Amino acid sequence: MKKLFTAGLFFIMVSILMQACSVNQQTQSENDKIDNLISSMTLEEKIGMTIGDGRYLINSQNEKIADVFIANRNSKMVIPRLNIKTTALTDGPSGINKGPAPEGATDYTYTTAFPTSTCLAASWNTALVENVGKAFGNELLEYDYDLVLMPALNLHRNPKCGRSFEYYSEDPLLSGKLASSMVNGLQLNGIGATLKHFVANNQESNRRKYNAVVSQRALREIYLRGFEIAVKESHPKAIMTSYNRLNGFYNAENPDLLQDIVRKEWGFNGLFITDFDMNYGDAVAQVRAGNNLIMSGSENELKQITDALKNKTLDESTLDKNLVYNMKLKLGSPSMTGFTPSLKPDLEAHAKIAREAAGEGMVLLKNENNTLPFKEEKTVAVFGKIAYYLIAAGTGSGGIRSNKYETSVNEGLKSVGFNVLKEMEKSYTDFIEKTKKENLVPPYFDNPKMRKDNGITDDQAPPHFKKRLVAFSKEQAVPKVDIKKYESKSDVAVITLGRSGGENYENGYLPITQIELNLVRDVCKIFHAARKKVVVVLNVGGVWETASWRDYPDAILLAWQPGQEGGTVVADILKGVINPSGKLPDSFPLKYEDVPSSSTFPGMPVDEPVNSFYEEGIYVGYRYYDSFDVPTAYEFGYGLSYTTFDYSDLKLSSTSFSSKMQVTITVKNTGDVAGKEVVQLYLAAPQSEIEKPVQELKGFAKTKLLNPGESQQLSFELDKHSLASFWSGISAWVADKGDYEVRIGASSKDIRLKESFNLSNNIVVEKVHNVLYPNFMMKELSRITKAL
Repeated sequence: MKKLFTAGLFFIMVSILMQACSVNQQTQSENDKIDNLISSMTLEEKIGMTIGDGRYLINSQNEKIADVFIANRNSKMVIPRLNIKTTALTDGPSGINKGPAPEGATDYTYTTAFPTSTCLAASWNTALVENVGKAFGNELLEYDYDLVLMPALNLHRNPKCGRSFEYYSEDPLLSGKLASSMVNGLQLNGIGATLKHFVANNQESNRRKYNAVVSQRALREIYLRGFEIAVKESHPKAIMTSYNRLNGFYNAENPDLLQDIVRKEWGFNGLFITDFDMNYGDAVAQVRAGNNLIMSGSENELKQITDALKNKTLDESTLDKNLVYNMKLKLGSPSMTGFTPSLKPDLEAHAKIAREAAGEGMVLLKNENNTLPFKEEKTVAVFGKIAYYLIAAGTGSGGIRSNKYETSVNEGLKSVGFNVLKEMEKSYTDFIEKTKKENLVPPYFDNPKMRKDNGITDDQAPPHFKKRLVAFSKEQAVPKVDIKKYESKSDVAVITLGRSGGENYENGYLPITQIELNLVRDVCKIFHAARKKVVVVLNVGGVWETASWRDYPDAILLAWQPGQEGGTVVADILKGVINPSGKLPDSFPLKYEDVPSSSTFPGMPVDEPVNSFYEEGIYVGYRYYDSFDVPTAYEFGYGLSYTTFDYSDLKLSSTSFSSKMQVTITVKNTGDVAGKEVVQLYLAAPQSEIEKPVQELKGFAKTKLLNPGESQQLSFELDKHSLASFWSGISAWVADKGDYEVRIGASSKDIRLKESFNLSNNIVVEKVHNVLYPNFMMKELSRITKAL
């Protein structure tokens, strides 16, 4: 037996060594091929592949390669003798954002509109998000793409940011883990994923040139942390640098950021690509900082690089070094490895995944007296124009235009057996068609700045407002006499309120209008007088004000921007086919002024900020509300269910911490219907050395579907980094000695179980580069100074 064991062990060791040798040989072969390609390029070709990915190279007919710089494009040959093509790429994150189907098209390559990133974040389900990534990646593969410009994971610093729907959460751990899951799913198909917009890109005001002034600690703990998690746990093939400056330097020109932190500290081995059409700054500085691809490239940038090489202020070897990452991406891409796309992905299967994801992402905010689910099929009075016009996603590069359909709430209700009032349906659909026909500039855009930004010269909305027109137009006012008439013919009322937002605008948190407030109040009063219930559905991109109206309805369902299946999923939740399990990835304040960055957002001067001061420091979202005892409308991690859950048996693997700690708890469904629960682990750290939030999210898990009476044990692991805070003075992550408290909760405020452990001595977890310090004296928010 001993001889057999020894022989088996020897065989295993030989197999491992052979496998390692094979990987090393494969890597060396790839490196040699890349080196040969680069050495075979002319200097003009090297410049041409760096600036615009071949945009300015000349083909064999002495013509420029057309349209290779567009953000949604398939691959084209640019250096035939070397078989080098452009990288086929497109935008995300809610789906492939190519053009919509032409009028009358019968055979168009449609795409799937998946739920937006914030909706996915509300699922708190990493496996689900990875499945969305797999489906999305398959669609990209079968439609002949190599690289997708997503996921975006900038923090939700302020709810006004118009691109919040593209991002995940106010918390870096939740953002990083879900972005990692998305990348892992996408790249299983051989597609490259791109983390963006790197970094501190948290506003749209003067988005190309503002300077984010952020402390080293806030950068490390809040704004860089999600990207760090995603790089280390999913190895994305690309990172897109953002337009803005950070502490005085454009991110695309900062070697401290790109080289010292991302490549050296995090081990990133992919491509750095600039955001598209910067057309300012210094292309030479971008190349020297390590940007591998400047997109979409301009003649001015081409001239800067050419002149710098001629004047010897830039060496050709720098281009060679940068081109390694371009060629690595290209050689591993589907379009250059012989894959033949079908152009026929399984859109029906992808629609099912989109539907499942929307179902887990929607959040039940209120359910007074078990209003939901409806116990029987009813006749529903469906109020609100957005009930008839689903906002599947926001606008801009993060939108989605090529999906075949978007199921509205009204359509969804009918599809699952509810009756709707035909006269109401006609009134609202006529109103929507009238809005489209009149094509008037929506009120939000009817001011000098918005007119200038969008080229508006009269009262007519421009063509690119197709996805904005209905969403941003005024709500239809409904007289009380009509509400009373609808009440007499129905059993229940559903009001859908909607908000869109998008790139280049701070339209993520538009206040409720008087027409909308009147609608909610009047419908609730009239239906309640008749002892009938009212449900409000929120079809919004992110955090929205609820305090002024939330007391009126009996139930509130937060549907986010849920993708093409949104209306069907809303109906399934109202009927009880789906038990809602989403939890808030953001805190909902009572009023905008309670947001910790409200007084400094978007910066100074307000109209066109040059500097944006992140004076709230580490106190973003729940870290602020919990630490400063500021009440919220709905706290971080909050969400109701049609069932109830009991938490028990919290156990720590030790009462003293050494290098790792295991945490286990048991969750039991104590209600009457099957459901899933999101369990959140918060850690309260000692305040002995430096100031810290009262607690921070350090882990989360979602149960399987638990039947009534069924239990599941969940496990978490805390490592040294889980305990550590960033000490700017020594540029290190340090775990402070003292007592730590593990808090297990259903939200940041609903803590169910607690246990403590001790760390006997300070641990320097990681020493890092002392870089990215602010170029202004920072006045950061502090509990200590505020108390004084």
